[in-house]
Amino acid sequence: MRALILAPYTPPELERLSRTADVVHESWLDSGRLHDPDELGARIAREDFSILVVEADFVFEEVFAAAPGLRLVAVCRNALNQVDLDAATQHGVAVTHAPGRNTNAVAELAVGLMFALARHIPQADRMVLGRGWRDPSAGYRAFRGREIAGATVGVVGFGQIGREVARKCLALGARVLAYDPLVPSRQLESLGVTPSALPQLAARCDFLTLHVPDAEATYRMIDRTILSEVSPRGYLINTGAGGAVDAEALVEALESGRLAGAALDVFEGQPLPLSSPLLRAPNLILTPHIGGATDESVERHSRMITEEIERFAAAKPLLHGVNDVSGVARVG
Repeated sequence: MRALILAPYTPPELERLSRTADVVHESWLDSGRLHDPDELGARIAREDFSILVVEADFVFEEVFAAAPGLRLVAVCRNALNQVDLDAATQHGVAVTHAPGRNTNAVAELAVGLMFALARHIPQADRMVLGRGWRDPSAGYRAFRGREIAGATVGVVGFGQIGREVARKCLALGARVLAYDPLVPSRQLESLGVTPSALPQLAARCDFLTLHVPDAEATYRMIDRTILSEVSPRGYLINTGAGGAVDAEALVEALESGRLAGAALDVFEGQPLPLSSPLLRAPNLILTPHIGGATDESVERHSRMITEEIERFAAAKPLLHGVNDVSGVARVG
């Protein structure tokens, strides 16, 4: 059994996995490349890999068609949009993933961005680095901020990450409202969170933080209408889906002072195009999709995927499998 790992992976888990499979490790972060699906499929077939582990590479029909010996695809993420699940099932290839591997990392970044916005940390840093802090009281006058304790945080999307953000904000002394039509109100209330419709949540919160997936239902859900509901002292944070925010409407709200500030870690186009109007907006923090970029996230997905491969090799049910290939006649 041979495994091709194209994701960052910890040395201890590579060593552990080597007891189960012949491992070739080529992280995309080290190589700086994503594989063409046709070329990837041809390589898997040529080098007789039966297991493929990816984080950023795409695994489409071309891969499955070219690699009849492939048996398992493991994705080191929660999202599965980069894998053609129908094609995988048709070709008898099991697919698993690593749900929750970056939950805490993204939640911490979201809360960190709240602090950065509320306390004007980037602007204060630039003042000192730019040698503009000559008056001892200048910082007090220019950067008087606000505290999260006592504030109202509106969480949009109450999956694993949204729940963790709510938990952290409650621990900081904030009130938390939540909007998620898929989560029963009683479940929100049991966690100390107040359920709310989206317009009412936007109108009542000091921090509006988004944790929804990229989907048709969430596309530009934060538009001019919703932004007009937010207090001029309010802040928007998006570490969820880039398409959930209407970028032009956000720029208008920031330029007009209708919104105090915003922080984005995700965008419709990534990397952010140099022509994006977001680059000219005031009071806007932009980070290059680093929500899950922690050592701990890599440790978690390495451990989870290794355990899944061990179970697969031992013919045990996968803990996080997403398709059923039992009884499927393999194509190819």
